[in-house]
Amino acid sequence: MPSWNLAGLLHRLTKDNLSRMSKAKAAPPPGCTLDIKDPQVQEAAIRIQASYRGHRSRKELREKGPPKFLQELKDVVLLEGSAAKLECRVSAFPDPFIVWSKDGAELKDGPKYRYVFEGLDVVALVVRDGVLADLGKYTVTIKNPFGMTSGSACILIEVPAKVTKGPDSVKAKKGTTVVLKADIAGEPPPDVGWLKDGEDIEEDDRIFYDIGDTNTILTIKNAQRSDAGKYEVFVENNLGTDQSFARVDIL
Repeated sequence: MPSWNLAGLLHRLTKDNLSRMSKAKAAPPPGCTLDIKDPQVQEAAIRIQASYRGHRSRKELREKGPPKFLQELKDVVLLEGSAAKLECRVSAFPDPFIVWSKDGAELKDGPKYRYVFEGLDVVALVVRDGVLADLGKYTVTIKNPFGMTSGSACILIEVPAKVTKGPDSVKAKKGTTVVLKADIAGEPPPDVGWLKDGEDIEEDDRIFYDIGDTNTILTIKNAQRSDAGKYEVFVENNLGTDQSFARVDIL
């Protein structure tokens, strides 16, 4: 075979192989091509660009000025042992400095009180492990270099009625005054009653009881042997009931 024919054959084989390799490498997988002339592809590209520009410039477009409320604080109800969240919406640029206080005393961000910021404009305070002492007026103060504003709301605590310390049993001499005292709690404030041997006590000038914010006192003047028996203090509100007992002996 002439040498020039062999050289030409090798040239053609090499050219064909390179062409096939180039095509195999350049060909994308099926379904992975985009036609930039497709109107839907062009519209999607425009939306992506607009979204990016809007995200980048949103903060730049905010107007500088003093803080102002977009949504005020509202009173919330906190059930004993649970958590409550006070929140408001605020417009402020530059970003403001936030302070929460309760009944005039500043609250520090920590395990009990948690400062919360959500999105661009939501400011919140989370009060954890609710107890009766959390009842009160809460204020948020918001300030930046252009001014200051503040708003307030109350946390209302709901606590089941309970007798936190029951009356002590008593032994007393005839003719003396007997006093039974019980410590109570509850929010809303509970209804309170006293019973003797399972029957409601009918108050008069000799036997009567007083109800305070945190206790109730039963008084028996000029005690008689008929006053001996089992006494019960009973408390109730819409969240629960409780009772405690004591024995009175007249000697």
